[in-house]
Amino acid sequence: MNRPLHNVLVVEDEAAIADTVLYALRSEGYGARHCLLGGHALQLLRQEPVDVVVLDVGLPDMSGFEVCRTLRTFSDVPVIFLTARNDEFDRVLGLELGADDYVAKPFSPRELVARVRARLRRASAPGATEPGWQQHGSFAIDREGRRIRFGERLLDLTRYEYALMAALLQRPGAILSRAQLMDRGWDTDADSADRTVDTHVKTLRAKLRAARADPDPIRTHRGVGYALEV
Repeated sequence: MNRPLHNVLVVEDEAAIADTVLYALRSEGYGARHCLLGGHALQLLRQEPVDVVVLDVGLPDMSGFEVCRTLRTFSDVPVIFLTARNDEFDRVLGLELGADDYVAKPFSPRELVARVRARLRRASAPGATEPGWQQHGSFAIDREGRRIRFGERLLDLTRYEYALMAALLQRPGAILSRAQLMDRGWDTDADSADRTVDTHVKTLRAKLRAARADPDPIRTHRGVGYALEV
């Protein structure tokens, strides 16, 4: 038996709907797994990468919106919401949280498979990773162009905000002291006070919150410095 080229995780608590989706995906040659609970899905996604997530909003343990929000703190896997909630507010909320598409129940299994195929095609297209951009989890940086994206949003950063983010992105997860950040971000001693770094981190956090409603990716390590969780 040939190994499927792409794997899809279906997070859906209604057995009849899950069975229909799984059958439609497998009939097209995709590998498909199923989770009933959002918490289980997040645990699996941290351990085993998949290519697309089909995610129901109304799950027993947590909402699909919560699952998507948490997922976007550690993965950019395409997410397609599958839900009976089809009003504009829910669609906008889902997309703002980082979902890639939205399919309302009742739905056509063939249409859903077509949307999965479209997401995979976009992800594998030659221009999907733009020249000059380096991806780090939810962040992407174009060092030559001095640009940083968070999710799909291009951040509007000052010179020093960009320098701080670029330094943190150079070593994701590593704790950098204020002195190290200033050494990489400032070319003079004019603003060489710890509070200057703290002030710029504060403005960065505000811009990150405005770009995406995710938990704060900049971690403060008291008495040591800052680290960026991508």
